[in-house]
Amino acid sequence: MMDNLDDKKKYWPRRHREHREGNTERSMQSCSLLCALCDSVASSFLFLLSVPVITLAMGLMNHPAQSAPAIQADSPTTSPAVLKSEFINEGATYPECHASTIVEVSPGHLVAAWFGGTKERAPDVGIWVSRLIDGKWEAGKEVANGVQADGSPRLSTWNPVLFAPPDAPLMLFYKVGPAPSKWWGMEMTSSDGGATWSKPERMASPLLGPIKDKAVVLANGDWLSPSSDEGTPTGSRVHFELSTDKGKTWQLIGPVDKGPDNISAIQPTILFNRDGRLQALCRTSKGFIASTWSSDQGKTWTALKATDLPNPNSGIDGVTLADGRQLLVYNNSAPPPDRPNKGLRYPLDVAISDDGVAWKHVLVLDSEPRGSGYSYPAVIQTSDGLVHITYTWDRKHIKYVVIDPKKL
Repeated sequence: MMDNLDDKKKYWPRRHREHREGNTERSMQSCSLLCALCDSVASSFLFLLSVPVITLAMGLMNHPAQSAPAIQADSPTTSPAVLKSEFINEGATYPECHASTIVEVSPGHLVAAWFGGTKERAPDVGIWVSRLIDGKWEAGKEVANGVQADGSPRLSTWNPVLFAPPDAPLMLFYKVGPAPSKWWGMEMTSSDGGATWSKPERMASPLLGPIKDKAVVLANGDWLSPSSDEGTPTGSRVHFELSTDKGKTWQLIGPVDKGPDNISAIQPTILFNRDGRLQALCRTSKGFIASTWSSDQGKTWTALKATDLPNPNSGIDGVTLADGRQLLVYNNSAPPPDRPNKGLRYPLDVAISDDGVAWKHVLVLDSEPRGSGYSYPAVIQTSDGLVHITYTWDRKHIKYVVIDPKKL
């Protein structure tokens, strides 16, 4: 627990800290006046409080404990930009879920996927899918698992990624394996908007598919998947996978140079800059989001470089809006000094940029401290211009939020 202002400053995002420090002296003067008033009221008020408190305690002793009510989604932020906030697949049979993905298959028809099971890495973890039909999410159903055809022990599934390229079936990529350093890529398709799915197929090694965030269609029609490897001899490395034939074959590009600061990074998200360049923002374990750029439609990438955006070693996702702005969903916090490689996964916020370099914090999605926090966002902009976000809510739920970007 933080006991003084100096301790608290370590955990505040930089831009908010500068603002708060500027107001500290005025706030302390106001607080001294308020404290004097509060002291005079407190003694009489405490006595009045003690009677109902004692009565409540005696009542609890004489009645058996009641089951806790079902967890409800936090009230949406007061921002007028937030149009909807709810959970997907409430009443799920699995204890934990994580790593959601979302896609639009036709106007008003969305599909979301995530992994769910006993716990991350557990062999019973499978890939679940839900469709948004007529404004309501259907009950989730498991569409893939880690059962091995050769009879060997069942393995965990990981990080589904949905991709809806034009004039092609809906695609679902995911991973199977005991750990990220040993997993392999899988893919399956749907020709009916996610209602039914083909038999899963294993991708040719060393391809992994999009590792967490969505693949994109480039200006020339090529498909580009943001990917990464963990546990390599040179650490965690970002790479990309490019297809020029609508997914029949893929070319591995990279790994991306770690740069002079030797930045290990994973889970890139791809953005389209106004000047025609591609940018990828990446998760790191160094307390910041890293960036790399491509001037040749993803064939080569610059060395990784730190941005001013914090990162507690947690997944991010971004999207280039129709108006050219970049929108990023991220944990607006950095690791504390006693845990330099992994921070708290809250708050979960939204930032906007015109150029992918200077970012403005515009919205808090969730901030209440929770054990597993709010993490692994996925974000898209649909054909009606609205922004749709899914993310992990304390490993218990997948939360869904709709935003009007014109109000950001």
